[in-house]
Amino acid sequence: MSRPPNPRARAVKKLRSASGRLSTAATRRMESDLPWFAELSAEERSWVGLIVQAGIHDFIAWFKQDSASPRFDQAPEANLFGVAPPALAGTIPLHQTVELIRLTIEVVEQSLESILDPDDVSDTHDAVLLYAREAAFATAEVYARAAEVRGAWDARLEALVVDAVLRDETDDAVLSRASAVGWGARGNVAVVLGAVPAEHTEAGVVDAVRRAARAAGMDALGAVQGHRLVAILGGVSDPEKAARAVVDLYGDGPVVVGPVAADLGHAYLSAQSATAGLRAAVGWPEAPRPVLSEDLLPERILDGDEWARMEAIDQVYEPLAQARGTLVETLSAYFANGAAIEPTARALFVHPNTVRYRLGQVADLTGLTPSRPRDALTLQLALALGRL
Repeated sequence: MSRPPNPRARAVKKLRSASGRLSTAATRRMESDLPWFAELSAEERSWVGLIVQAGIHDFIAWFKQDSASPRFDQAPEANLFGVAPPALAGTIPLHQTVELIRLTIEVVEQSLESILDPDDVSDTHDAVLLYAREAAFATAEVYARAAEVRGAWDARLEALVVDAVLRDETDDAVLSRASAVGWGARGNVAVVLGAVPAEHTEAGVVDAVRRAARAAGMDALGAVQGHRLVAILGGVSDPEKAARAVVDLYGDGPVVVGPVAADLGHAYLSAQSATAGLRAAVGWPEAPRPVLSEDLLPERILDGDEWARMEAIDQVYEPLAQARGTLVETLSAYFANGAAIEPTARALFVHPNTVRYRLGQVADLTGLTPSRPRDALTLQLALALGRL
């Protein structure tokens, strides 16, 4: 028993003969109707032409199937976009690609009556609309996958940049990579460290940090390192204020911000201080959140942080030792006498107001008030380290 002829054979034959004309007509319409098309390079325009040709040929092959309602054995994307490199998705945005497909479909629809017998036009027209719908879905899927891959690559690149900054390996290549993931290089950088929130995805929490920083007028780089969330903030004037912009995105526990560094190349200094502060923060359960790493100086010293020891000597002991008068002697006597003014004055054979004046000088030089318990602890440790 012989097989009945394909009812669409006649239309398919004429469409195949006209495929070259249809491709050329679609490309000419793009040049005349789409101003941005002319701005593409010759190579990029040739890629678009290949996509148009592939689309028309793929439609004809699909339409040729011996069925009144042919099925899609595979999505059109493989034939439509397989002829062009994936990089094209980064050159032509989704809305422009949709314009290309829409215009191509219009050209094919408008040409059907001049190509086909009248009896074949209606059936072919319906098939064109069905194929156009599938092509639109395929286009969206291609761009969605490209965006997903690009996002995953950017996240890995950003994590590498953050790791390099924390390791003090910030060379020109790292700075270039930072720029590629959106770093604006505005200087004044601070590093914020804390726990990763319990319910999170790595990409989600880093994106949230980036959005919060942008809303506060700052640049941001972020990464999850084990149980630690790292945020590098740029364009910082006040590190504590900057950290408050992102503190709610961290998990339970302390959130520590390092001092301001001059730029991303020196951000490791802020990172070192913040890392030591986060490690030592357990020694101050009542610490505010966020807390400056500088405010954790006593705990960092007790934890064996050599940078904190040097900071206490350079910024606290040395200014006192080099100042006029006997500030070190006065401060030592003050602590030895239970932080009481009158006994200190008697021990030094001076008037109580002299003691008060000298303690005020201590506060002016160091930013630490001897009568405050935490400041007193820092001053006592600095005195001990200075003598050692």
